[in-house]
Amino acid sequence: MIPEVDPHPSLEAVFLEVEFETPLGEMPSPPWLVDLLLPGAPSPLERGETLRAAIRDLLRHGGYKPTGRGKPASEYLARAAEEGGLRTINALVDVCNAVSLHGGIPISVVDADLTRPPLRVGLAAAETRYVFNAAGQEIDVEGLLCLHDAHGPCANAVKDAQRTKTNDATRRTLWVFWGTGAAAGAALASSKWAAQLLEKLGGRVA
Repeated sequence: MIPEVDPHPSLEAVFLEVEFETPLGEMPSPPWLVDLLLPGAPSPLERGETLRAAIRDLLRHGGYKPTGRGKPASEYLARAAEEGGLRTINALVDVCNAVSLHGGIPISVVDADLTRPPLRVGLAAAETRYVFNAAGQEIDVEGLLCLHDAHGPCANAVKDAQRTKTNDATRRTLWVFWGTGAAAGAALASSKWAAQLLEKLGGRVA
């Protein structure tokens, strides 16, 4: 299930496979996890301007412009947290948001049962777009590092595709931590903390 990764000069991706016995819709977040959605919550991770710039440089490599509405998801989370906090969604999404908020690494989480092999990480082709929300809005991913399945790109460090997003019935997920060699070890550190939190919730992590 772990994707093949195309050659890239700076990508340092980390992958987790996570499975729960309980469907996601029946997994509200416990109080200790909700507390981690606050900007000042204690965590083993560290974010900063150097990492933010390194992530943007990673996404620029293929010609993509990570600015404005196309900036990394980790930057959106930081802004939202500062402006009023992150609302709880469900246990799995809250882990993703908490780890990305505190660690500064963009994270994709897809429903493994909604993807179709083979899986690959690489640059999206020219004139490639996909729907990223239930309202049918699209993102142009040309030149952006993406997770691809048999049907095309389905996730990246900016916005994941609607067709493979988690839902109330989700049990099996694939996580992608979009790290860079310019911040060596940051993605691995984020993945290790995420794994600890997911196991605390009862998940099986590989």
